[in-house]
Amino acid sequence: MLTNMDRCLYGYTFNEWKEIEKKIISAKNIHLRHFKRFFLGNACECICDKQDRILIPQTLREYAEIDIDIVLVGVLDHFEIWSRSKWDEENSRMEQELEKPEVKEEIAALGL
Repeated sequence: MLTNMDRCLYGYTFNEWKEIEKKIISAKNIHLRHFKRFFLGNACECICDKQDRILIPQTLREYAEIDIDIVLVGVLDHFEIWSRSKWDEENSRMEQELEKPEVKEEIAALGL
């Protein structure tokens, strides 16, 4: 399953997707309803071609600005597909964020 979020695409196994649906299906407040529409409403089950490549719908490719160069990022319970340029921007932003003392403290609290 693929959906859009954070200017990239989030990919899940079908079983993991079912668990996500269970978690957010009963969302009642307005912000979670909007999230549900955006996250679930733009999701699609993707098939693979004969070379086991994921066939990504045009609407999702346009959202994430994916063309030729992509980055595939594993994030434990899902993977993300980024355009190379968006990933470079995000990676730089994350590096700056990780330098903040409060962020370093949170990471240290994890024992890392």
